[in-house]
Amino acid sequence: MTYDYIIVGAGSAGCILAERLSASGRHTVLVLEAGGKADSFWFKIPVGFAKTYYDPDCNWMYYSEPEAELAGRKIYAPRGKVQGGSGSINAMIFVRGAPRDFDDWAAAGNAGWSYKDVLPYFRKLETHAAGDTAMHGSNGPIHVTSMKDGIHPVTRHFLDACDELKFARNDDFNGAHIEGVGVYDVNTHNGQRASSNVGYLEPALKRANVSIEHHALTTRVLFNGRRATGVEVSQHGVTRMFNAKREVLLCAGAVDTPKLLQLSGVGPAALLARHGIPVVHALPAVGQNLQDHLCASYYYRANMPTLNGEFGSLLGKLKLGLQYLLTRKGPLAMSVNQAGGFFSTDPDSKHANMQLYFNPLSYRIPKSSRSQLTPEPYPGFLLAFNPCRPTSRGSIEIASANPADAALIRANYLTTQKDIDEVIQGSRLIRSIMQAPALRTVTVEETLPGQSAVPEGDDAAMLEYFRENSGSIYHLCGSCAMGPDTRTAVVDNRLRVHGMEALRIVDASIFPNVTSGNINAPVMMVAEKAAQMILDDATAPSFVQREALAAASA
Repeated sequence: MTYDYIIVGAGSAGCILAERLSASGRHTVLVLEAGGKADSFWFKIPVGFAKTYYDPDCNWMYYSEPEAELAGRKIYAPRGKVQGGSGSINAMIFVRGAPRDFDDWAAAGNAGWSYKDVLPYFRKLETHAAGDTAMHGSNGPIHVTSMKDGIHPVTRHFLDACDELKFARNDDFNGAHIEGVGVYDVNTHNGQRASSNVGYLEPALKRANVSIEHHALTTRVLFNGRRATGVEVSQHGVTRMFNAKREVLLCAGAVDTPKLLQLSGVGPAALLARHGIPVVHALPAVGQNLQDHLCASYYYRANMPTLNGEFGSLLGKLKLGLQYLLTRKGPLAMSVNQAGGFFSTDPDSKHANMQLYFNPLSYRIPKSSRSQLTPEPYPGFLLAFNPCRPTSRGSIEIASANPADAALIRANYLTTQKDIDEVIQGSRLIRSIMQAPALRTVTVEETLPGQSAVPEGDDAAMLEYFRENSGSIYHLCGSCAMGPDTRTAVVDNRLRVHGMEALRIVDASIFPNVTSGNINAPVMMVAEKAAQMILDDATAPSFVQREALAAASA
């Protein structure tokens, strides 16, 4: 079967491309999704991410290779395997990133990607609760809501503590600047998850020119020379071929997009040769430049009620469920990470280099898929941090020529001195906030790591705690970076794969550097901008002429 555009991956980016490319009715679009439909109740209710955290039906449940600087641990990396991708199973914190993140993209040789350039696409994708302003949109498919009216009383103690320490308040992390402390925005609407699947793909699928194939694992991109002509797919044990008249668009994410390129013969020549894959195009940067945010939590016992009591008892859960069903409000309609902020721990810089999350619920991340996210049996809360712009770089490589084998994820966390220094700075920041009267008066003790295990001022112990207890916050990106140099980048500033034709990448893998904050919002922005570029290129004289020649020779 033949389509104008084939989109590999119905994730946060792929859903947007499907809607925008099909809207005119002139183009046929096929979306290929390795998972199933997102039709369960748990994909709609915001707190449902706890149910999908270890669900192989909708989650790839990847693990990194052992990380040498993290006590040899394999770090868990959940990835969406469902319509909507990771945007259907994430915690919905909506943060664009700092303006300078995108200015750095442009400064690295990517014209058109400064914050001034990308702001219109952030505005285009959103319907913001604040309405139409210079910074926000009011007519987009993604509804963005503040949690400020529903935060827990203990969360207010965190905000008050930051006030006592003279940290600036920021009522809009997606405004003119990101620095400060406040309540996070989430992409929800009327108490339900507002993903790109809901806002873009589901409406698009009502059109006759959009099709989707579920449980369809793309195993190879097909080429005629260096021009992408289609894809090979494994679906229910059957191999199928689909042809693309215009372009193949890879939206499989920072793990699976480089994996698919390598399986298709595009990547480091030595890696391809090692696995017996014929080289279509030797592109050394495919799978390199992997980045992620690494996070650790500090746990506290409180002397006032927190969400532990409600989430930890049957009666409490029934109460929350009833509140949600009747009002579409309450903790079930929110992210558990209610507040936080962006702080500078560098006295010589005004730019934030640290992100904090305050959670009015304390629970341990389960170490096994047989465990559940269970609150601790007493009132508690946690405070977590991650450096915003880590400098450690990792890689994604195929493990074999078999598409069913997961890629090798080597994040190489904490392999630079800057990253190590920022871990210590972030740990000190948490301890300093906890000493503010507003939090000290409601805190019984620090239960983990605890003052006895990590004494105040013991930087070595702080670092050791982080090495043994930190985890990914699931912001993998950069593994097919955008840039002008084919030695270090995979796509150009129009997201076209270097040295190839009719092949683009539109997902988090194109980030030259990770953004400050959660990455779902910038991924959606990338897709909005990419859709416009693809449509513009489709009507460019060179493209139209090439199409006419192809039709004449057919």
